[in-house]
Amino acid sequence: MSAELDPAAALPEPRTLVPLSFERVLLALAMGAMALITAANVATRYLSNVSLAFTEEYSVVLMVVVAMVGTALAIACGRHIRIAYFTDLLSPATRRRAEILALLLSIACFGLLAVFGASLARDEYRFEVLSNGLGNPQWIYTGMMPLLSLLVIARAAGRLVRLARGEDG
Repeated sequence: MSAELDPAAALPEPRTLVPLSFERVLLALAMGAMALITAANVATRYLSNVSLAFTEEYSVVLMVVVAMVGTALAIACGRHIRIAYFTDLLSPATRRRAEILALLLSIACFGLLAVFGASLARDEYRFEVLSNGLGNPQWIYTGMMPLLSLLVIARAAGRLVRLARGEDG
């Protein structure tokens, strides 16, 4: 009989300054919007043999939102991607140090994404770039990437503080 944790089992909710229900509600809204848009596209295509072109553009943006918000939620709960086989071989103190290193690298990675994403959105605003499908200002879509990167950074920093205090682990 194995004493390992079930990866699908519910873990205790970490104590965070901003409740994680913020991300959960945002995820539910984005997933619901994607489902409605896709259902409308399928129904329209089935009934009239015409596709709703705008659904593709909005679906892609909503997928980016879901990916970034899901990343923030996973990092806050300590369920981000890791190679558990190798980290489980480490002592608890070394495992904690590896977790801290992974969080610092995540903060650096998403920090770069925020900086360069903001630069891209600024350039798209300055040069008045329009989206291919609907002709909307492209910076509106691109601007979500640095904003959501800041959310991921904030959740990683919060987990880092909790690990340093010995609250999570």
